[in-house]
Amino acid sequence: MVLIAAAVCTKSGKTIVSRQFVEMTKARIEGLLAAFPKLIPKGTQHTFVETDSVRYVYQPLERLYMLLITTRASNILEDLETLRLFARVIPEYCKSLEENEIAENAFSLIFAFDEIVALGYRESVNLSQIRTFVEMDSHEEKVYQAVRQTQEREAKNMMREKAKELQRQKLEAAKKGIKPTFGSSGGFGSSTGFTPTPTIGDVANQNNDAKPSYTTVPAQKPRGMKLGGKGKDVESFVDQLKSEGENVITQNKNSISQSGTKAPAIKTDIDDVHLRMEEKLIVRLGRDGGVQQFEILGLATLHIGDERWGRIRVQLDNQNTHGVQLQTHPNVDKELFKLRSQIGLKQPAKPFPLNTDVGVLKWRLQSTDDALIPLLINCWPSEAGDGSCDVNIEYELAHTQLELMDVNIIIPLPIGCSPVVGDCDGMYTHEAKRNQLVWNLPLIDAGTKTGSLEFNAPRAIPNDFFPLSVTFSSKSSYASIKITEVLLVDDDSPVKYSVETALYPDKYEVV
Repeated sequence: MVLIAAAVCTKSGKTIVSRQFVEMTKARIEGLLAAFPKLIPKGTQHTFVETDSVRYVYQPLERLYMLLITTRASNILEDLETLRLFARVIPEYCKSLEENEIAENAFSLIFAFDEIVALGYRESVNLSQIRTFVEMDSHEEKVYQAVRQTQEREAKNMMREKAKELQRQKLEAAKKGIKPTFGSSGGFGSSTGFTPTPTIGDVANQNNDAKPSYTTVPAQKPRGMKLGGKGKDVESFVDQLKSEGENVITQNKNSISQSGTKAPAIKTDIDDVHLRMEEKLIVRLGRDGGVQQFEILGLATLHIGDERWGRIRVQLDNQNTHGVQLQTHPNVDKELFKLRSQIGLKQPAKPFPLNTDVGVLKWRLQSTDDALIPLLINCWPSEAGDGSCDVNIEYELAHTQLELMDVNIIIPLPIGCSPVVGDCDGMYTHEAKRNQLVWNLPLIDAGTKTGSLEFNAPRAIPNDFFPLSVTFSSKSSYASIKITEVLLVDDDSPVKYSVETALYPDKYEVV
């Protein structure tokens, strides 16, 4: 198919958003869009209409139309499939199908349209991939921003401490009768290293026009930054991360001291054989119950830090009962994995790559079974007689073997709404700038598997509180795939290893 343009327009013919995919003049596109409302046949159920040169494929969206303009030679079935994908994209970025909401999110919609069609041809993408491509979420950027904010905070603290120190030295000098002068060296005293200081006798002889005498005070050692030195801001940042339970990898440096000896190696928090079990959760629940989408994607990566442990096998214990589909890397011995649940290379004489995170195992599970949902969210908004809404939200941890940390349930609010919270398990924050209420629960486990939040929202309707989204982090494994031991290929002797497990939602919402 060749898709000329995609547009969202009103039923009266006003164009709100339009994206052109082939070279064509602006006047030509505007003429095609202006002619569309006049061509719609009345009293029919058709979703396309043709002219001598183009084909209009459209779908009603309440008071709007999602419109595609294609060539007459394009496949009508492919056109309709592409149209449905375009129509599904709009609710992803717009809370309502209103003209002003479409206009406010025009750029996000255009970016999403560009992911569907390139140079007039449909790309092989689904809704989840479009969402990922448009968001362009970068873990490295988040880490960089966190480091930068911490460094800025530490720099401000150091600046305040330096100001207090200068003020304290100034007060001490004033008590001793010394008039402080600020030289270019940054401390007290002139740049030459000496400060003229009047003695007690000088003060007594001032009225007698006696020649004053001076004592010399050696200049203080400048306290500037030292290149190559380990800054306190870096140390405090690392200590802060460790106190929050993060695994911090410190690079060993063979720095030479003044005596010519090497500095001792810094012990890291991970072993030379390190495995990371990462699971990403995608959940979409209906507000009236039912599972619209459930998908879990897992990845096991192996990192070898010493060439002595390159030729190893990893023993797994698969306790999963949900029917997770497992897939090993092409270089992993599949027969060994099937018979003994071990991850090893097809060619045992070759080692795993050194100092590289290698993906060795993937697993996946898709279903619409309610029993697979780890955290159930039940939101009950009901209209009150005064034009407000009473909202009751409950959560229940269905899989009690999981421990979910820093759980945030984000409830959207109407613009300008100030909710009145009556009962709350945990904590809550009203973010007025973002028009949302954030319900925070530090930990959800078997001991705190249920909880509720009740609040009243003035000037609201039940649809205002959806879609409701959930974020959390966990060191538990949903799939129950565990590493039991790591063995050398030659003699099956055990190797010391470390394991890191992470479970987090890529998207978890109630719509």
